[in-house]
Amino acid sequence: MTVKYSRVLLKLSGEALMGETPFGIDPGVATSIAQQIKQVHALDVQVAVVIGGGNIWRGLSASSKGMDRATADYMGMVATVLNAMALQTRSKRRAYRRA
Repeated sequence: MTVKYSRVLLKLSGEALMGETPFGIDPGVATSIAQQIKQVHALDVQVAVVIGGGNIWRGLSASSKGMDRATADYMGMVATVLNAMALQTRSKRRAYRRA
């Protein structure tokens, strides 16, 4: 198979990891996304992933309710790191199993 691009940037909303859950991370959805990324990578395509944290925290919403804006934004950044870690874990061979 011939690929058009050797490098791609995938931007995912944090909500992409929720699946049908009202918030948080659906392990099955995270696994599916990780597997699709691995399939693209197997074509010798470099994949960079940017993921949001809106499924866990909304800094703007919290700041509108009186929380310090900087603190609310920092908490959103931590939510982004949590999502990245979940996606990374699902991409490894020994990923945690869905309950």
